Amino acid sequence: MNFSTQRRKNAKTQRKKIIKIFAPLRLHAFALKKQICLALISVFLFSGCIPTAKRVPNLDAIFSKTKVQTGKRPLIIIPGILGSELVNKDTGEKVWLNFSEVKGDGLSLPISPDLSKNRDNLIPKQILKTVKVSRFLPEISIYQTLIDAVERYGGYTEGDWENPDVAKGESDKYYVFAYDWRLDNVENARLLMQKIEKLKQKFGNSEMRFNVVAHSMGGLIARYAAMYGDTDLTENPQPNWDGARHFSKIFMFGTPNEGAMATLDTILNGFRIGGFEIDTLGSEVAVTSPSVFQLLPHKNAARFYDENLQPIDVNLYDAETWKKYGWSAYTRKSFRDKFPDLDEYFQIALSRAKLFHDALNAETIVPPTLAFFAFGSDCDNTQDGAILRRNSKTNLWQTIFAPKSYKTSDGKQITKSQTKAKLYAPGDFRVTRRSLLAEDNENIGLFRRNLSISAVFSCEIHDRLPNNKIAQNNFLTALIMEITR
Repeated sequence: MNFSTQRRKNAKTQRKKIIKIFAPLRLHAFALKKQICLALISVFLFSGCIPTAKRVPNLDAIFSKTKVQTGKRPLIIIPGILGSELVNKDTGEKVWLNFSEVKGDGLSLPISPDLSKNRDNLIPKQILKTVKVSRFLPEISIYQTLIDAVERYGGYTEGDWENPDVAKGESDKYYVFAYDWRLDNVENARLLMQKIEKLKQKFGNSEMRFNVVAHSMGGLIARYAAMYGDTDLTENPQPNWDGARHFSKIFMFGTPNEGAMATLDTILNGFRIGGFEIDTLGSEVAVTSPSVFQLLPHKNAARFYDENLQPIDVNLYDAETWKKYGWSAYTRKSFRDKFPDLDEYFQIALSRAKLFHDALNAETIVPPTLAFFAFGSDCDNTQDGAILRRNSKTNLWQTIFAPKSYKTSDGKQITKSQTKAKLYAPGDFRVTRRSLLAEDNENIGLFRRNLSISAVFSCEIHDRLPNNKIAQNNFLTALIMEITR
């Protein structure tokens, strides 16, 4: 046995020992793939096994002069789902992010047909900056790296929505829009409009315009705000672009502009980030959160297949569909017994999701004063479909999200590679490239080929897109260019 072979064998033995040590700990990871967690463990404990760092731009050198230039438009940072801390306003207990047992209200919202009244004691406090998944590992940046980049390379300082420093002017400030990510996205978009209006009044400048950096679901909130301002959903949406007067550039990072099939998995099975269970975010929490339904794939983007891998039509907006396939906590007797109004609530939440999708998909022309930028990744296999087949023993429907081999009811062999080709598409592990660019819906004027929308792609997982140095280089350059032209 040569030296290199022996070295590989020893490394493999070491890995097995480490994984065996860490397995009982049930690490709860947020914004991490399982491979990344193991890679971090390897970095700290394996000598000689540190992977080569990927090449990234030297942002300190690139922005050494321009970052000190003043006059940049104010910036708004909008996190995605799960990206704002939620605190019990009565007790001060942090409920999200909290991996321990919660003493007061959990994350599940009350259920009634009136979505606007389904409230608890939780309120958003601030953007989720870092998280410590285990005492064995260092803190992981969620949005802290993005904020650091805005300050360090962009030359911005944080502003206060309620008490802005009017004397120092409106320029070169960033404002974080923390929101209750469980609530209806339109409600949060309207809240954003109200906060902007109040801030402009305090500065005494009605012409004040903002740039926006929005991650994931935050991009949907920004889009709706720009397209409809403070207007609620209607049956026949007509974009008035009333909110566009507040914005100059909107940077969308990993935004599911046509929804995400991974959301259906979440509603059925609860939040499983990076393969780890998040106990505080079970499937019941997903069912009580209207925003989650609004992340489902839009009508033209939903892909379902029968056991022969042939496309089938499935109406995600009809509660009877969910009953038929036994989807989510909604169909569980133990959950249904808790809420007498569950059926009415559930159909309203689905119908509202359809209206939200229709509003974003409405044919329109983007005002020339507003520019959109899409940042994404297309390097990972990303959920793009699901297979529906009956269990031959129980006669119950199975919803298959992961590639597997099986035999059809008539004995035909379906291979794992065949299912993989149907279930996955290039993306960032949560949002496909096609959804980011809304390629399934030609009516979305925002993404028509003859309009100027800029798209930047890099190899990065969904939750870390705002922290990607290449993405930061591009969006900061676009911001700085406003004052260097």
